[in-house]
Amino acid sequence: MDINKMIARVKAILLTPKTEWPVIAAEPATVADLYKNWIVILAAIPAVAGFIKGSIIGTTFLGVTYRAGIGAGLTGAIVGYALGLAMAYVMALIIDALAPNFGGEKNPVQALKTVAYAWTASWVAGAAQIIPGIGWLIALAGGIYGIYLLYLGLPHTMKAPAEKAGGYTAVSVIIAIVLSWICALVVGGIIGTGALMSAGAGNVRLGDSGGNVTIDADSALGKLAAAGQKMEAASKQLEAAQKSGDADAQAKAMGAVMGAAMGGGDQVEALSPDLLKPFVPATLAGLARTDFSAEKNGAMGMQVSEAHATYSDNASGRSLRLEVTDMGSAKGLMAMAGWAALQQERETEHGYEKTYKVDGRLVHEEWNSQDKHGEYGIVLGDRFAVKLSGDADSMDQLKAAVAGINLAGLEALKGQGVKKG
Repeated sequence: MDINKMIARVKAILLTPKTEWPVIAAEPATVADLYKNWIVILAAIPAVAGFIKGSIIGTTFLGVTYRAGIGAGLTGAIVGYALGLAMAYVMALIIDALAPNFGGEKNPVQALKTVAYAWTASWVAGAAQIIPGIGWLIALAGGIYGIYLLYLGLPHTMKAPAEKAGGYTAVSVIIAIVLSWICALVVGGIIGTGALMSAGAGNVRLGDSGGNVTIDADSALGKLAAAGQKMEAASKQLEAAQKSGDADAQAKAMGAVMGAAMGGGDQVEALSPDLLKPFVPATLAGLARTDFSAEKNGAMGMQVSEAHATYSDNASGRSLRLEVTDMGSAKGLMAMAGWAALQQERETEHGYEKTYKVDGRLVHEEWNSQDKHGEYGIVLGDRFAVKLSGDADSMDQLKAAVAGINLAGLEALKGQGVKKG
């Protein structure tokens, strides 16, 4: 294995996929070669990062950091890694079997190439699990970009007509989601972090052997497909910049691609901190604001604005912390979570944690009845996140405090700074 050659190939498939897929499709390869020189190496990235996050860094819940035991963490990482290797092969078999339905040609080696290189984005982004706060956003962006890579690769590796690549991709993605969910349940059962998750992919109807597929435009996959078309336009700018050799143009074009991926196809300018300040009141739930800060950060075409405030009462010792975040360039990921009807529910001896959707808004609750400490968060307009955490008599008290904020006014700003792709 030539590590420099491998790094060059990773860069090429991520930055210039349209020109790299024909090269990949034409290369001689075997199943053993693909595993030895590519899959076993890159698939280890999310497994190792997951172990570091779960057993060394830990996950914070209700102010308490939970770390899986080293033994359980290692076992989970190893099992997850093994399942990932097996899943790649199973997906290759499925993609190969589906080929005739979409006018493609069956070829098991080419099918494994398709999986190996399309999943590169997700494997590499898996390293972001260890980054606090935004790690899951980066990992999710890698998964979304992997779908785009699959869409670009199928016409080259499986000889599927370009007009049928969308349907081929959609059906493959649905199957991959189901397999990933099963793997997550297996690993979660080992390390004790299993959760109930459900995703509404939407209506996909597979037609006859001619590969006719209809996707509900209002479904998660339908909206993802629309975003993918906008990403394709941004990628053309990246290709042109790569050919020009202009470093500044390349950086700008890469930012456009990332912005399109994370913004759901739109370019988004996050709100200035001053515009967030009105939604952080001077008093909340009878407590005075004792601390306030706001900032806006950006890199690689992505922008996020945040405002934080602490409310406290020295006499009672009670304290609340409010966070108002404009996800800005990552609003597409927030929308994707909403499209998928993401749900999660977990109970502990002294509390619970759950994520659900109500009135079109994604809501997250955490409560510890023993410490009388909780967290209540809500996503507005698939863009703004409002989270209140701290001491309270009940979850209803936190909900009432959040309801006292001008949520409607904040949600009304969801279109500000958005440039449609």
